[in-house]
Amino acid sequence: MQLNQLPADGGGGSTPQGDLTVDQKDLAAIGDRAFKLWEDLGRYGRDAWSSSQTAASDLKTQGFTLGGAVDRVQSRWEEQLTSLLDACAHISNHMDFTKKVHQGDEYYIGGQISSISTLDKGFDGGKGH
Repeated sequence: MQLNQLPADGGGGSTPQGDLTVDQKDLAAIGDRAFKLWEDLGRYGRDAWSSSQTAASDLKTQGFTLGGAVDRVQSRWEEQLTSLLDACAHISNHMDFTKKVHQGDEYYIGGQISSISTLDKGFDGGKGH
């Protein structure tokens, strides 16, 4: 197996630097999908909780060590589910916030709307650069 990498000197050579661009539709889609996942996980992620707890309790009562293991698996599931729910909420909220913050990131120049990346191009090769 071989990995692509930069030369050892750290130089990028003549590889052009990319320009990260995203539009409101992209941000909305990411935020909507994160919110939908958050909703579904919240709705269905704990469906087995009650039956798992009952099984763990019954197994422990009957002297099976498996009861403790089932209980531990259920506890870990809850920890991981909570972590995933938090991550989905964070992504969804961040996308909503980013959309609102960057709505005004277009400027009128000479009667035309110009994006930040277009403005940046105007500085390439200018004096002092």
